[in-house]
Amino acid sequence: MQARLCIVGGGRMGSALVRGLCAAGWDPASIVVAEIEAGRRAQLADEVPGVVVGSEPVEADGAVVAVKPAVAREACRALAATGTGRWLSIMAGVPLARLESWAGAGVAVVRAMPNTPALVGAGVAAVSAGPGVAESDLAWAEEVLGAVGRVVRVEEADLDAVTAVSGSGPAYVFLLAEALGQAGSALGLAPAVSLELAVRTVAGAARLLDVTGTPPEVLRAQVTSPGGTTEAALAVLEEGGLRRLLARAVEAAAERSREMGRSAP
Repeated sequence: MQARLCIVGGGRMGSALVRGLCAAGWDPASIVVAEIEAGRRAQLADEVPGVVVGSEPVEADGAVVAVKPAVAREACRALAATGTGRWLSIMAGVPLARLESWAGAGVAVVRAMPNTPALVGAGVAAVSAGPGVAESDLAWAEEVLGAVGRVVRVEEADLDAVTAVSGSGPAYVFLLAEALGQAGSALGLAPAVSLELAVRTVAGAARLLDVTGTPPEVLRAQVTSPGGTTEAALAVLEEGGLRRLLARAVEAAAERSREMGRSAP
């Protein structure tokens, strides 16, 4: 029988995990979602029939902490009271040391940084283990997160960089699609047509990268004919400092993640 799982927090990422796990073959009845907001509980019950939805955490073989950092202390204390011995936190900015202090002795704590493409089963998450976490605990965390995407292992010190690259990264891509669509409209394309072209281009390019495994610089070179339109466009982006701006943006996100960790409740 599938091990019982308690997901603390029924927001976007928590509900994405529930749907992903059920799609991966988990028994819905083995999953409990603890959500304090009554309206959200009702919505979850409708979205995922068979999943147990309540207002408080329950004892389980493992738990996922998916609440906002502002209510992390209260949620974790409620979870600790259940005696659940294995935690996976997907909260941004709350360090392992803080989580372990809330969990208490003997609890295996894994921290992860997923991203929003998990909502459509195309996420990527990085996991980091606290002291005393066994290989079986990490494998469990990877199984849970693997239901909505791919998983990599990193040291906790790397999670700020992970947050800046993949955690915040979807927003950079969304901005690119938005700007590309607007540029097409400025050239006379109907806004809806231009946006569809931009979105499908971004999605197709990402799929080409993923499916072929070809390095991005190689694919870029293959599209760039000498003296052609792509070369003209890329020259403007390089002259405008696109790489430099992106590096600054990623560093700003990483620094903000570090600040959040220092000020975590």
